[in-house]
Amino acid sequence: MNAYLAGRYSRRLELCGYAEDLQRAGHTVVSSWLDGHHESQDLVGTDDEKATWAIADLLDLRKAHLLIAFTEDPRGIPTRGGRHVELGYALALRDTCEYPSIAIVGPRENVFCCLPYVAQFDTWADALKQIEGL
Repeated sequence: MNAYLAGRYSRRLELCGYAEDLQRAGHTVVSSWLDGHHESQDLVGTDDEKATWAIADLLDLRKAHLLIAFTEDPRGIPTRGGRHVELGYALALRDTCEYPSIAIVGPRENVFCCLPYVAQFDTWADALKQIEGL
């Protein structure tokens, strides 16, 4: 199964470890942003580069059978929110085809995380157990 991991860029290395867990379980991770070539901090990269990164993420999402979004507890500081766009894109894709399945790891950050077909897990270990059974 192809999985796309969405999360805060500052958690990239953590998510790379989760990608390895999925690969050991026989799944393919299609999140090319994890390779570190998308330096998605606001002050880095031209608008053209950022658009290229966004297009790559959307194309990766189209390959995914499962989106796993890593949500955050409210921190009181603004974030860029790319993971929210990726979640929304996966929700839109789900309306037009069987895939992707959608899961979040962490709290339900917004109303879309409460949809009945969005699986919620408190920890990565809980999510991985479920995914390994697919």
